[in-house]
Amino acid sequence: MKQFSPATVRRRLRLAMLIVAAAIGPAAAKPPNFVFIMADDLGYHDLGCYGQKKIATPHLDRLAARGTLFTDVYSGSSVCAPARSVLMTGYHSGRTLIRGNSPVVGGEPDRHGGSLRLSLGEDDVTLAQVLKAAGYRTAMTGKWGLGEEGSAGEPNRKGFDEWFGYLNQRHAHSYYPEFQWHNGERVELPGNRNGGREHYSHDLHSEFALDFLSEAAPRPEPFFLYLPYQIPHSNYEIPSLGEYEKRGWSRDAKVHAAMITRLDRDVGRIMERLEELGVAGNTYVFFTSDNGAAQRWDGVFNSSHPFRGRKRDLYEGGIRVPMIVAGPGVPAGARSAAPWYFPDVMPTLAELAGPAAGKAMPADIDGLSVVASLHGESQDALAGRLMYWEFHEGGFQQAARRGHWKAVRRAGKDTELYHLGDDPAEARDLAAEQPVVVTAFEEAFLGARRPSRHWPTALDPAANPG
Repeated sequence: MKQFSPATVRRRLRLAMLIVAAAIGPAAAKPPNFVFIMADDLGYHDLGCYGQKKIATPHLDRLAARGTLFTDVYSGSSVCAPARSVLMTGYHSGRTLIRGNSPVVGGEPDRHGGSLRLSLGEDDVTLAQVLKAAGYRTAMTGKWGLGEEGSAGEPNRKGFDEWFGYLNQRHAHSYYPEFQWHNGERVELPGNRNGGREHYSHDLHSEFALDFLSEAAPRPEPFFLYLPYQIPHSNYEIPSLGEYEKRGWSRDAKVHAAMITRLDRDVGRIMERLEELGVAGNTYVFFTSDNGAAQRWDGVFNSSHPFRGRKRDLYEGGIRVPMIVAGPGVPAGARSAAPWYFPDVMPTLAELAGPAAGKAMPADIDGLSVVASLHGESQDALAGRLMYWEFHEGGFQQAARRGHWKAVRRAGKDTELYHLGDDPAEARDLAAEQPVVVTAFEEAFLGARRPSRHWPTALDPAANPG
């Protein structure tokens, strides 16, 4: 007879009790739960359900079959910190506080060897705060990147009851860190000191997520779990290459593939836990990436296929991301070309959560609720509205999409214009043929952004930047 350790027995007994509690709990309906999973630097074409043939992603492919695969969804930015800021605040990258990865102006080294980053302020309202106001139990694990130690932007001060992971995104470049943060306390990982590789951070985050689900599911209030994983961002470190060990690729390519398959494995574990706890039928699960692929891997994985560009570009390869959604009322096995982006997440979840969430949400956010699109209904308002991005590294860039038209303006260059319906690869610049459309986009560029002292540009008025 197989013997289990006392810790394993206690863990399994606790899980069994929680499953029973969930099954016999009050019959009264409660608002839906939310699990929002976000990979880091995952390309649009890196998943099997989006056409990838060389990387195994069976659990995410199954999630897409269970729900809807969206083809025209965009991140809030082409790098991680502003993408997360847009997601959490509902303001696009021309209005959210954090618009780039660079340190705050006048930044200084922090005591852990990184560079201090701009943090969300007291007045910035996050998605977690909106849901918490509606009675949700909230948790986050993974890569935060929106608040330094002791700042107003720490997760516990931004609506999360529980959190575990990285504060500063540069610390998240290592998968074998010497410490993590848990509810504002530094948790030492001595097994990772001096080159040790005892604790793989992605695995720690997955276990924290699973434990939170087991604790939260039987409770009377609904829950929101945010998992901003760091996979497959470099550094390329992983405990095992698994099935990719003998492939004829570079080591980094093998690790890239192994990271994605490991991520896929843990998405499968999360879905299995939701089923075990009896809450899968009342839980919306979102899966996406924070921006486009860091490397295109042309000739190997073709991670940006079929688009131009990659991370740090405002072409499609930098900002269009995979988005899979499964949950109550979401059509199974469907594909949708409804165009939406990260500012829409806050109003969407707020609508699903109920009136109290809507009241807690700032009135002037840039997003629209896409609940109708999640449920397979037509949403004409999405095609007619403007989606906007700006980026500040390597010269100021702006981009916008309205319907099938997409405009890109790079510092010192003329505005480019593409028709994504005919040319998703942005290979044919139609600006000279469509001057009226170009003028409309250039006027939109002027009105879309709010000047910021942290992200100054030559377009800003000389006085009183916000």
